[in-house]
Amino acid sequence: MKAEDEQAFREFVTSQMASLRKLAYMTCGDWHAAEDAVANALVKLYPRWRKLERPDLYVKTMVYRAAIDETRRPWRRERSVGDAMPDAAVRDTAAVTDERMRLRAALEAVPAGQRAAVVLRHYLDLSLEDTAAVLDCTVGT
Repeated sequence: MKAEDEQAFREFVTSQMASLRKLAYMTCGDWHAAEDAVANALVKLYPRWRKLERPDLYVKTMVYRAAIDETRRPWRRERSVGDAMPDAAVRDTAAVTDERMRLRAALEAVPAGQRAAVVLRHYLDLSLEDTAAVLDCTVGT
């Protein structure tokens, strides 16, 4: 890959990392699995980088699918030592509002595909068309 393509890829990853991590986490509900999903998607994106028209939509589709795959792996079904620990550090437990906890519980109750649609559309502010493209479905679905 040319140096300018590599620099463009790095800038793209830097600009998209936060939203990709959020998408993966909201899809699978585990920060460690989300990190793995994002890393796996970016590794697969790198060789295809120059060929893509809309790499932002393509990588979101890859992250969504990788996050779903992470939850399906047999070794993920076993409880690990990390399950007893919180997913993210909380500085002040009083700062965690009841509303956020209810929202998270509601999202976890929704099937993964529908959860991804909600996150993409309302949390990451994608258009209906872009959300449908990431999820590989029609806008009406």
